[in-house]
Amino acid sequence: MEQQEILNLLQQVADGSVTPQQAQLQLKMAPFEDLGFAKLDHHRALRQGVAEVIYGAGKTPEQIRAIAAAMLARGQRTVLITRMSAEAAEAMEGLPFRYDPLSRVGIAGTLPEPDGHGTILIATGGTSDQPVAEEAALTAEALGNRVVRLYDVGVAGLHRLLAHLDEIMSAQVIVAIAGMEGALASVIGGLADCPVIAVPTSVGYGASLGGLSALLSMLNSCASGVSVVNIDNGFGAAYQASLINHMEVKG
Repeated sequence: MEQQEILNLLQQVADGSVTPQQAQLQLKMAPFEDLGFAKLDHHRALRQGVAEVIYGAGKTPEQIRAIAAAMLARGQRTVLITRMSAEAAEAMEGLPFRYDPLSRVGIAGTLPEPDGHGTILIATGGTSDQPVAEEAALTAEALGNRVVRLYDVGVAGLHRLLAHLDEIMSAQVIVAIAGMEGALASVIGGLADCPVIAVPTSVGYGASLGGLSALLSMLNSCASGVSVVNIDNGFGAAYQASLINHMEVKG
């Protein structure tokens, strides 16, 4: 149950269209739902502002479908599924669903209208970083953000990045995604006046050590305002970027 739904329910109690007992029953049902193999946290959106996200790796197609169907049945409008196989996507037939094979992201339900304060810019060093970048971009869109994609603008051809200074300067948050030596995050961090979330990728030759070299480079960035998530974690970067883009002053 989302925050707005709770408020609507309380308003219905106040105007008499729903009895306190009926409201109590709805709230009792909200905390979690036990499917046997999974316990769905229906209070996640109320606590954190974002509903539970399905991590597809390690789950069977049948389990993913059952979880998504249960979330939709309980009123969740957008169900995000990450690291989802093509086989699992085929099992979603009959549900409102879209799948991106590049990023292995599935979205059941409908995408929300963007309601963040600004734009999240997703930038990559190279074309090979696009699977992680699309995971970030689709996650950000599923969480209600306007997204600008800026791909293949790595430091091997710095003029490609500098040709997009307007987009960089106007972004609310930037997700910088790169493998190899991971220099893109530092360069963008030296140009932008907003938070930069760096994502090291496992792209690179042997000494890149599956993304460890990029991770260490990004952790040692001399550009202020750069934070770093785990290797290939486009989802985690986009989730953090969305929190920043939706941040309200708490009083």
